[in-house]
Amino acid sequence: MNFSYTEEQKSVRKVVRAFVDKEIIPYIKEWDEKGHFEKGILKRLADLQLMGVCIPEEYGGVGMDYNTLAIVCEELERGDTAFRTAVSVHTGLNSMTLLQWATEEQKQKYLVPQAKGEKIGAFGLTEPNAGSDVAAMETTAVKDGDCYILNGTKTWISLCDVADHFLIFAKTDTKAGHHGISCFIVERTLAGVSSRAIKGKLGIRAGNTGEVFLDSVRVPADNLLGYEGEGFKIAMSALDNGRFTVAAGACGTILASLEASVKYCEERKTFGKEIGKHQLVQQMIAKMSANLEISRLLVHKAGWLKNNGKRNTQETSLAKWISCDAAFEAANDAVQIHGAYGFSNEFPVERYLRNAKAPVIYEGTREIHTIMQAEYALDYRQDKPLRKVLPAWPFEEVAIR
Repeated sequence: MNFSYTEEQKSVRKVVRAFVDKEIIPYIKEWDEKGHFEKGILKRLADLQLMGVCIPEEYGGVGMDYNTLAIVCEELERGDTAFRTAVSVHTGLNSMTLLQWATEEQKQKYLVPQAKGEKIGAFGLTEPNAGSDVAAMETTAVKDGDCYILNGTKTWISLCDVADHFLIFAKTDTKAGHHGISCFIVERTLAGVSSRAIKGKLGIRAGNTGEVFLDSVRVPADNLLGYEGEGFKIAMSALDNGRFTVAAGACGTILASLEASVKYCEERKTFGKEIGKHQLVQQMIAKMSANLEISRLLVHKAGWLKNNGKRNTQETSLAKWISCDAAFEAANDAVQIHGAYGFSNEFPVERYLRNAKAPVIYEGTREIHTIMQAEYALDYRQDKPLRKVLPAWPFEEVAIR
């Protein structure tokens, strides 16, 4: 495993960092206050070829490796979690799932325009009464000739009002538990599909999150992803990708908290000296720095496994758990370092703290990942082979402009 960044990866980080500094940071305070999702950012990310960074060129992407995707997510979250979330959902949960499970016809129809950023993809697993307990989902899909009729409600769906395509999970057999779940590619334009944003969120206010309603939606049978009953496998493989991008994004929150805190330490004086000279402040700075390195290492190990086509559920779970907890701690300490000013939106650290709470909950709560890691350690959990695996890198590469 090589711990150094390639020249290409350094170039990508430079491009994304410059984009974030110019296109997101100057405006994010206003967007956050207004609860406004700036859709134009997705178009500009597409122009930079960042909406399909790890999708092979033959399917409209750039063909870079999965750790390059991690760099993109880290730098986007340094600007704001909302835009990393958009890439996580569009690329990690949707496009990478299509790359792994879709037929060639489905890839050409849905993956290619998504990788180019011409269409936006989202992911519909969570329901009002089914979060961590996936088998409790109530959305149904009933076969009717050459279609399936879908009914149900999905909630906490990122890009709910923006996405063109949804991966929707529904029960084709209501008596079979996990084995009765199937996955469908659902287009927004189908009759009976509607959405509504959720307001009043604690954090990620500049993101578009809400509910998707399915009212007798007729979905062509050709839009079944995989086979009937494979939905749970597909969802879990998708979460391996989504959790990877969430973990990478958490590194961005740690980085942003560290950078803001170091800057404030140089500006603020108490008791006759810069606050960075106080040992307890140094302790918080040191912890952020250490956790950034630890989290990056965990993320890049998972990325290395992905690059080599290896199962990475355990490693990705660990990276997501540790990095998201570390991000919340870093943001909390950043507020503490800023003192009373950290409690106001005059400085960005209060937004970091609000935003950092959601990743501790979504794509597997901290408690779910704790249980998973314990079960791996106790040998209660063994990952079974999937019918399809995510393609290993390298793909044919094309440099990002």
